[in-house]
Formats: sequence, C-alpha cells, structure tokens
Amino acid sequence: MQIIKVVTRNLVKHKHLCHPKLLNVTARLYCSAARGPKLPLAAGYQPKPVEEAYWEREKEPTKELSSGCNRGPYRMILPPPNVTGNLHLGHALMATVQDVIARQQWQLGYDVQWVPGTDHAGIATQVVVERTLAATKGKTRQEIGRKAFLEEVWKWKAEKGAGIVQDLRQLGCSLDWQHEYFTMDEQQANAVSAAFIQLFEEGLIKRRNSLVNWSCALRSAISDIEVETLEIKEPVEVAVPGYEHNVLFGRIFDVAYRVVDGQLDNDGKPEEIVVSTTRPETILGDVAVAVHPADPRYTKYRNRKEVQLQHPFRDDTIPLIFDIAVDMEFGTGAVKLTPAHDKFDFEMATRHKLTGRRVFTESGEIDDAYPEFQGKPRFEARDLIVERLEQMELLREVRAHSMQLPICSRSKDVIEYMTVPQWFLKTKSMCEAALSELKSGRLQIMPSTFETDWERWLTDSRDWCISRQLWWGHQVPAYEAFDSRGNSCWVAATDEKTAREKAISKLGTKEVSLSRDVDVLDTWFSSSLLPFSVAGWPNESYKEKYPLDLMQTGHDILFFWVARMMMMGLKLTGKAPFQRILLNGIVCDAQGRKMSKSLGNIVTPQQVVQGASLDSLKATLQQSCDAGVIKPEELRTSTEGLIKMFPKGIQECGTDALRFTLLSHNIKHHFINFDVTACYTNKLFLNKIWQAMRFTLGSAQSLGITLDEFETMEGVQLGMWDRWIIGRLAETLAICSESSTNYNFHMATSALKHFFYQNLCDVYLETTKTAIRNRTHDAYVNVGTLTACLSWGLQALAPFTPFVASELLQHVPLNIELKLSEYQDPKLQAEVADIVSICTNVRQMKSRNQISNRHAPKLSLFAQNEEAETILRRHLAQIGVLTRCGCVELELLNEDSKFSKKLNFFSTAGALCSFGITIKEEFPIPKEQREQILKTNKKKLKKLVNELQKYKVRVDNEAFQLMADSATKTHFNNRIKELQAEIDNLIRLAA
Repeated sequence: MQIIKVVTRNLVKHKHLCHPKLLNVTARLYCSAARGPKLPLAAGYQPKPVEEAYWEREKEPTKELSSGCNRGPYRMILPPPNVTGNLHLGHALMATVQDVIARQQWQLGYDVQWVPGTDHAGIATQVVVERTLAATKGKTRQEIGRKAFLEEVWKWKAEKGAGIVQDLRQLGCSLDWQHEYFTMDEQQANAVSAAFIQLFEEGLIKRRNSLVNWSCALRSAISDIEVETLEIKEPVEVAVPGYEHNVLFGRIFDVAYRVVDGQLDNDGKPEEIVVSTTRPETILGDVAVAVHPADPRYTKYRNRKEVQLQHPFRDDTIPLIFDIAVDMEFGTGAVKLTPAHDKFDFEMATRHKLTGRRVFTESGEIDDAYPEFQGKPRFEARDLIVERLEQMELLREVRAHSMQLPICSRSKDVIEYMTVPQWFLKTKSMCEAALSELKSGRLQIMPSTFETDWERWLTDSRDWCISRQLWWGHQVPAYEAFDSRGNSCWVAATDEKTAREKAISKLGTKEVSLSRDVDVLDTWFSSSLLPFSVAGWPNESYKEKYPLDLMQTGHDILFFWVARMMMMGLKLTGKAPFQRILLNGIVCDAQGRKMSKSLGNIVTPQQVVQGASLDSLKATLQQSCDAGVIKPEELRTSTEGLIKMFPKGIQECGTDALRFTLLSHNIKHHFINFDVTACYTNKLFLNKIWQAMRFTLGSAQSLGITLDEFETMEGVQLGMWDRWIIGRLAETLAICSESSTNYNFHMATSALKHFFYQNLCDVYLETTKTAIRNRTHDAYVNVGTLTACLSWGLQALAPFTPFVASELLQHVPLNIELKLSEYQDPKLQAEVADIVSICTNVRQMKSRNQISNRHAPKLSLFAQNEEAETILRRHLAQIGVLTRCGCVELELLNEDSKFSKKLNFFSTAGALCSFGITIKEEFPIPKEQREQILKTNKKKLKKLVNELQKYKVRVDNEAFQLMADSATKTHFNNRIKELQAEIDNLIRLAA
C-alpha cells in the first residue's frame, strides 16, 4: 500500500444548520494498484429496478439526509384528491411540490408532519357511480334505493381510494400515513356535525328559500365552481341530458306585452311594450317588465300612476317598473322579470318587493300551476310557448344572439336558477376576519398577484349555500320538529334524542314529532375544516397540531377552499389555520391546452412513469367508456386526440423524471405546460448522473481506493479545474437554498441540471480522464473532487428525485467537509467559462462540417494578446480533451502567423482568441463547403457588428453616463473592446 497524503482535518459530523461537532483527527488515504471488483451499479439508469430497490430498503430517505438536529414540527396537509378516480397530473404537481418542501424541511432538522387524505367529493363521486351503475347494471340510483346505492359508492371509494394511496406512494411522497384521513371518516363526521351545530346555534346557519344553481339532471343545488360557461356566438345545437335531440341556443325573442287600458296606435292596434328575452320558456313566471328610467322610449309611462301589462298565459296583469340596472342597449331596452329563475331578476325583484313564481319542477319540467304546458320538459315547452305566442300575434321577432350558457360541469346539464329551500351560512363577518388577516400582514399569499382576488372575493362574498340534494355526503345534522298545533322549528343535533330535547325546549311541549333533513352538506363545508379537524378538533388536543406552517394548493380553488378554511379556522378556533399560502398553476398539455376528454390529451402520472403503448392508451379509454365514466361520443374524440398527440405511445420516464419535469416549471405561473418529451429528456439527464457515478466508482477502483475514504477536501492541493467545479457546486447549492426559501423550484432544478450536465459531466469529468487513465497524483484529487461534487450535488437533488438520489448516495460519504466560501472565485469562474466557450465553438464547427477523429483534426488557437496567450497556454490540455482535437497549437494572431493561411476551417471564439482547424490532406473540402464556411462567418460577423453597435449606442447615451455606476461603465467599455477585437480577427482570418 502506498500512502498518498496525510492531512489534519476537522471532520464535520453534522452538517446543515446545526452547531457542528468538530473532531481533530489525522486521516490517511491509501491506494492500491489492484483492480477492484465489478461495479455495484448497473450499466445504465433504469427507473423500475431503482424504484423497487428504494422500497425494499424500507427507509424514509429524508431521515437519511436529516441534519440530526430537532427544530420542532413543520405541518402541512395534502389537498385531498377526490375519490372519483386516479391521480391526475395536477395532483402529481401538488404532491411533488409539497414532498420537495417536506424533504427540504426534514434536511434542515424539522419534524415534518405532512398528513394525507382523500375527499368524498359528493356530487362528482355520485355522478360517476351513477354512470357506472347505468352502464354495468342498467339501473338508476332511484331504482335500487338509497341504502343500496350508498353501498355501491362505498365500494367505489374503497377501490379508488386505495388506488390514490398507491399512486401517492409510488410518487415517493413522504406522507404521514399513520394519520391518513377520509373526509367522511368518524373523526371528520364528528367535526362536521360540531361545526354545523355551533354555527346554527349562533344564528349564522339558517334555512330559507333563495336562488341557487340547480342541476335538473342531478336534482340538486351545485356550487359556483361546478358551473362552466359555454360561449355561444351564433345559433347552435347543444346536447342536453334527458333530451333525445339537441337543443338550439343562441337566439333572442322579442315578445309583446299589451298595456292594460292603453291607447290604440295609428293602425288601431293596442298599445304594447316589446321585451327581449333569450328564455321564452320562463315567461310563465314573469312578475314584471322593467325599463331604465332614462330610456326615452318609455318616458311617457313615468307620469302615469301605474302601468299594468296583460300576461299572455295567465289571467292576471304584471306591473311596469323602472330600475337603473336595466341595460338600455339590450334588445328593446325592456326586460321581463322572472325572479324565480334568474339572478339579475331575483335581485331587482327583491329591491321592488316582488314575489317570484316558480315555473319548473326540480326535474326541469313545467310546474302543474301552468296546466297548458304541465309536465313538459323546459326546452320542449320553449318551442310550444313560442308557437303559442306566434298564434296570439305577440311574437315580434326571432334573431341570432350571442350568449353565455351556464353548464353543470358534472352532469353537462344546462343550469337552471331555482328558488329552493336550502341551508345558508351567513359569511359577512367571517369574510371580514379572513380579509383582515391579509391586510394586517399576518397572511402571505404567493404569488402576491392573488391578493387582489382574495380581497375581491371576500369583499363581494354572499351567503354560502351549504346544502345539496344528494345521497352521498355528510347528512345535514338538522331536524324539523312539529307540535300537535302545527307549529314547527328546526334544531341542529347529532342524534334524535338530543334533537328532541332541543325541540321540546323551543316549542314548549313534549308532544313533538321529528323529521331529519335528508339533504347532505356541500363537500367544501367539510373540506373547509380540514386544518383543524384532521388535528382532532373539536377535542382540545387539536391545538398540539394546529395551525399549519404552509397551505399549498392550486390557485383555482383559492376562494372555494383556501379562503373558506381561513374563515372557518378563525371562527371555530379563534386562530388562523395558516399564515402562508403557496399557489400553483393549472397543468396543461405541451401546447398550453387544458387537459380534457374532448382533446384526448389527458395523461396520468402512471402512464408517464411506466410508459404506455398506443394500444394500452386506447384500451384505457375504452374501459372508461364501458364503465360509463365517459360517453361514446367522448370516446371517439378522445381517441382521435390521443393518436395525434402520442402516435407511438408514451415512453417510460420513471417517477424521478416526472417529478423533476413538473418542478422544472415555475409553479407560480397561471398555467404549466407539461411535455412528455421533456420528461423523457430528463430521464436521460438522470442517466448522465448515473454514468458519472459509475465513472467515479470505476476510477476509484482503478486507483485502489474506495469513495468512503474521502471525508474532507480541507488541506488538499486542488488544481484550477478542481477549484472551478467546486465553485460551480457552491453556486448551485446557494441557488438551491434560496429557491427553497422562496419556492422558486424551477431555479433549483435549472441550476442542478446545468451543474450536473454542462459543468460536471460534459466538462470537468472529461478533463479528469487523462490523469485517471495514467494514474497520476492528480487522479486521486480528481476522484475526490468528483466524489464531493456527487455527494453534495445529489443531496441537493434528493428532494426532487428521491429514488435515484437514494440509490446513488449509498456509494458516497454524505458529509464530505467543504468550505464552499473558499472556492467562490469570480475571476477563475470567468476564465474557465471563456475556455469552455472556446471549446463549444470548436465543437460546433466540427459538428457543422462533420469532422471526426478519422480526419485527424488539428486545432490552431490565435491569442488576441499576450495576456490571452498566457491564459490559453495553461488550459491547452483541457482544450485538447474538450474539443477532441489530438493536436492543439497556440500563437499570437499577427501578420507573421505561421499557419494562418493553411486553415481548412476558421472562426472566432470570443475575446480571448480566434481558431482554425486543419484536417488530413486526403480529405478534400468541396467548394460548396468552403462557401458555407464563409457564409457562416459573414453571418457571425454581422451579429457581432450589431451587438457592438448596441453597446456603443448605450454608452454614448447621456442618461447612461449620468446614471450608470463605474462597474457597469467598465463592463460596457470592456465588452466594446472585446467585440471590436473579435470583429477585427474574423476579418483578418477571412482575408
């Protein structure tokens, strides 16, 4: 054995941010000439075996990389995926973001408590189970009954919930599975009931008739987030559930209302007011006609005490009213009011104290109050009503009209605004409290652009309709009580016994009968309690795990979930559930389109991780169609889009590549364009790191040492390129640290990719091969440097790519001592950057001209000046390696240059030098190729001249001279000199 080096060092046992324990020890590094055994790494990176080995180790990788100190808890909850199906890429993005945060916090010494769970997703789950029931058994939920249907839903939940958990585990999420929750488990049910009862008894929850978004297909109220808008610019037929034929939309109808006791016009016809409407079927429920008080067409009616209009289908009259909310530019300027079926009409009618009249039943048919059309579906009734108006000579005109059609995102039904008895939560005071958290500075929203949305939503917020007419969900804990005299009241209670006691107290008699409300609560109601309900609320022990340190989710549910969590947390616990909100964008396809069935561009994380053939992608769609999840017409369009996007299927990328790709985007952007091709490219990037580890292990074996022997770089005589790569490592780690603080993960992934790919693998590793092959003294330093870079670089990469990092980190020591500040040398970084740029220019020229080793290329460097010559001379060996030129010559560029006229190829390479390449004479250069070389250089010359002109214009600007600091002026002037020199050299070489 040969002793290579003896150093005294401080071995850092605990790195990161804890106080290190320093031990003074003497270390001896040994090497042997014997070749080691076979490398412990496979020939190439394959995701599947790496991920399988990861799980076999059955360790929390974050604990492996923990700093060893205890900084206290760090709490998050995973936004619960709906049990409607498998994870999609949006879930994968959120889970990956939070997992990276969790792992980074664990590395810093925090006890991370990241709680997973799934959401029962009332409407969405009920709809998909109903479709599956119809497709597989030909039954409706009404046919099998509530109990049997709920059993089917629980079976669905068990299957899909297990799949979601499996997907999250495969994604590498370091979640606290011991505390996993489901939004309808016993703890959550208790919390929901307790919250409802408290708010009810404080008078904040009340039951009343009010206008809601109603889905006739679901026969339930739905939330605003479940309403989509279909833009209609011209008459078009739209498929509506329950109708055999498509329904025509995009028309406006002018209908005449005759004025009671009105005068006859010049033609002897009765006086009338013509209204414009896109919904003639609601005319049955009209309670007034409204015009703007300043509309000159109707000013004559202002002086009349009362103007009544004859209703065309009812034996009564309705008033003409004046309101400034009427748009004079819409149609005839006169609008009919149907407050029971229109938001605008409802508000106006409320101001004028008009009572609405309901036209439709909950299933969307004409109410029995209108016998002529009773039982007709609303859009069939439309045609009949228009026909009758024409017969009564009241239809004046039908014309095309653009409109926005509200569609239920779950059932695809056209939303009907209906006045239905519902439970409402009064939110005004709660919204004010949530808003004050932001205005006081206690709450931080990232990105800050969403602060405006937070303020707008909470300022304009209305009472929250929290009840749904579904079977799947938390049943409303409320009972209607009746006494023998017909008096009634509502009480809130968890059971009938308690409800009876409360009813007796309210009604003042023991003779009461109870009926529990069959409705369920809005899914968002139970979700709004999660920060404290998963911690154990209403049990006082919840305070040990509340509040959260960060709330991270998609920006599209900022109000529907995040703001409501803030409202409920402040109201029910007296404390904000979190003080920081991090919002991510919506994942789209590579072309920036939202993922949808109609486009066939929906990709699941599993398909990206495991790969999928085109046939398997088609089969997955067919299975969804067979199960009733998608319709046959959706299957056709989805398949067409799928074939167009993935004609050869999806290549296997692995989990690490998926995670790395997702976080290569700025997650704070509104939309995130995910490209499967980029994901596969990142798999190749990870293979590059894998090969670097194999090279390092093989190099150590050839030198007779192991990587575990490298415990410090202190006291080691490093070469210039060794110091350069460690300096690059220092800068990369600094960027990673900063990006974890401000959640700019894309900057960390970019820095890591640049370091591993461009700096370590493509440059530094290549420069070490000669020394390692010749087993010189420098070889041991090179291997030590490679080991340090891989160890610290992989530890920074580990939160993003836990599987491959965990695998590779087994082969290197984790705490190699490095004083990174000592290697931050801007001058050296700039010098090596210039050398690398020269090599890049040379390789590009070789590539353009297809010059390979068989041409025996010889590189000639022409230094700009003596200083440049000195710099270039100390890097000639590295230049030869990086350019793959067997011979490199260097001289000053002047009129006496010995071989400047014999060059086959030539160009410039920045401020230091110009260069030329000569090849064997047996390979003649065609005339076309020579012309192309000249053309390329002319193009480059033009570019350099333009850049020089821009710098000169800037420097000559008076404002620049007044405002720029001396360092900026120096930089600009130096750049002008460099550009001018490069231009002169290029002209001289081409002469």
